[in-house]
Amino acid sequence: MEYQDYYKIMGLERTATADDIKKAYRKLARKFHPDVSKEAQAEEKFKSLGEAYEVLKDPEKRAAYDQLGANWKAGQEFRPPPGWQQPHSGGHRAHEGFEGFGAGGAEDFFESLFGGGSRHSRQRNRAMAGQDYNGKVQISLDEAYQGTLRQVQLPSNQVDHYGQPQGGNRTLKVKIPVGIKSGKQIRLAGQGAPGVNGGKPGDLYLEVEILKHNLYELIGNDIHCTLPIAPWEAALGATVAVPTLGGKVDLKIPVGSQGGQKMRLKGRGMPGTPAGDQYVILKIVIPQPTTESAKALYKKMAEEMPFNPREKMGV
Repeated sequence: MEYQDYYKIMGLERTATADDIKKAYRKLARKFHPDVSKEAQAEEKFKSLGEAYEVLKDPEKRAAYDQLGANWKAGQEFRPPPGWQQPHSGGHRAHEGFEGFGAGGAEDFFESLFGGGSRHSRQRNRAMAGQDYNGKVQISLDEAYQGTLRQVQLPSNQVDHYGQPQGGNRTLKVKIPVGIKSGKQIRLAGQGAPGVNGGKPGDLYLEVEILKHNLYELIGNDIHCTLPIAPWEAALGATVAVPTLGGKVDLKIPVGSQGGQKMRLKGRGMPGTPAGDQYVILKIVIPQPTTESAKALYKKMAEEMPFNPREKMGV
């Protein structure tokens, strides 16, 4: 039989930690799961991955595997030494008659090392947890502010007598909480792939992405927006309506305000403890003189209000 390099199958170094092994398995299981993968030979790779993980996640099995496999390369003809015993199970021989095994695949290699009947019979008798599902959900800034519901399509969680998911999809309503931040994950326990033989189902993880808004910019928990005002509102002061995610509010523009000046609406940002603020940046918009009387007004202003905005530049 051919030697199977479980570390190579999982893309790991022999010095990999238990956490490294778990992370690699989760990543590759999502990649090669036959129900979702478009990779070539996904089913075979998924089976090989499962066998590799079953050995490497178990400290005793891994130690036994490392003891035999240090000087072998994947694909080489492999014969365990006669009388070899695993370090666990009280020193009993893991499998009698090693010398009699012929060439075989990953399953033969697995069985020759650890015995215990066929892999399929073990899987039928052993509880196995289902895989986690991972996805992304996009929402608007208004929805993040108010909270919302989203419907997501997932594979059926019904399984056949082999523990394999049956065809079809299911629809799940997901509650997006008020004030959620972009990049946060929502975990829905038990909504992943079904377990096998009574094993726990996996979980569903949804990463939230907040889309850009045409009026507001979200920075941390605060909302920033630009507010256009007329020259006379800036010069004389005024009270103007300002849009916020919670509705319009009145803002008092001080006398002599300048473009770029920032004003704060306390507590008008994203909900939270504490709530964020909304910052309003003033932008003075100059109306165009489209009539003769308007042009005359600008000329009169130039005569009665001599002003050099470039004075500080020395010109």
